[in-house]
Amino acid sequence: ADGGTPLVNLHTGTPMNPASVMKLVTTAAALDILGAPYIWRTPVWADGSLHDGTLRGNLYIRGQGDPKLVVERLWLLLQQVRQAGVHTIDGDLVLDNTAFDLPAHDAAAFDGEPLRPYNATPDALLVNFKALTLQFTPDAGLGVARVGMSPPLAGVHFPQTLPLSDNGADCSSWQNSVKANFGDSRAISFAGNYPAHCGSRSWTLAYAAPAEFSARAITGLWLELGGSISGQVRFAPVPQNIRQRAPLAESLSPTLAEMIRDINKYSNNVMTQQVFLTMGLHTSGRGSMDSATAAVQQWWRTRLGDAPPPQQINGSGLSRTARISASSLGAMLQAMWKSPVMPEFVSSMPVAGIDGTLRRSRVRQPGSAHLKTGTLDDASALAGYVLANNGRHYVLVAMANGSGAPAARPAFEALVDWTMEHSEDPARPGPALSMPSHTSPAPASSP
Repeated sequence: ADGGTPLVNLHTGTPMNPASVMKLVTTAAALDILGAPYIWRTPVWADGSLHDGTLRGNLYIRGQGDPKLVVERLWLLLQQVRQAGVHTIDGDLVLDNTAFDLPAHDAAAFDGEPLRPYNATPDALLVNFKALTLQFTPDAGLGVARVGMSPPLAGVHFPQTLPLSDNGADCSSWQNSVKANFGDSRAISFAGNYPAHCGSRSWTLAYAAPAEFSARAITGLWLELGGSISGQVRFAPVPQNIRQRAPLAESLSPTLAEMIRDINKYSNNVMTQQVFLTMGLHTSGRGSMDSATAAVQQWWRTRLGDAPPPQQINGSGLSRTARISASSLGAMLQAMWKSPVMPEFVSSMPVAGIDGTLRRSRVRQPGSAHLKTGTLDDASALAGYVLANNGRHYVLVAMANGSGAPAARPAFEALVDWTMEHSEDPARPGPALSMPSHTSPAPASSP
């Protein structure tokens, strides 16, 4: 990790699709550009007079890119507003998401699965990753399963119960039994029943009308807290004169160092894109894909000089056209090893055989490698740091592209094992690097 000749060096200059391993570039750049202690603020202002719990005027909420404004934190923010004495908004609830400048996006464009949470689109006022969770709890006495939804979405209706069944359905695919219909964004329906023997289960999915999600979630939670609104819920910028005032309430996010643990350990796409866009906002005052790309490219030139830069597209790796070479990624990992933020960067990655996306990894020595995974239909990758038995850390980058790319995973794990067992003592050479012949569908690259 601290330099030297590569132990294995195959096709390392070829740009390849790294899938979610691209998140390592985004999070490394963010630690330098924004700083590990960076936090996102979501302020709330009241514009008007307050009498006996009634705000005669508008309530403004301004999003500034917080990647993790989840239900619990939104509840606390709105509770602050309630504790400030506001019960009724006798005006409009105005939501400002103009900190990011993004074109319209089709959530189905990537793979035709718009309800999958990984396809959620970024937003300056991103609430709960634009995802809702349905909770199904059997009540054997009444012969029904009770249905709950979090966050509560104003104006969205769904059955409070559905019939129980004892048909012996496979609990690994229990969703098929309820026969849900999500086609109408204002009405979720079920045409089936719930298998009683499956116990309590939850189902998380992206909302069918993502542009409406934050408004419905904030309104629904405000009403659930006992608040009311007499006017409209609308999107508009917060007027400059109001932004100059101290906020009535404010939500402060976890630090960037904490955020990147969620991003890299669990490969959260929309959180990564929020961080990516924040770098553009921070460096240029405009949070767009172009400004974010420019910020990372400038960082790359400063940090890595002439090493060929990545083609990031959106920063998350959820792309068919993103590219980086193994040599460039390896050089970046070596540079980060010498960085003051190395501990935060390394600890953000899954630990092989222990947690995150590598908890089921079959490496022979669990706990000895911090590695980021990447998987698409036509791309598979693994990159990070491996602690070898000789006491040294090594950078590892392996990528495979092509129709059989996911089948390369056993070869990657064999490479991790080989690296762990490497010896620098000439009298005690490391083991031969052997991989099953059936796991080489495409070129693999490993500096």
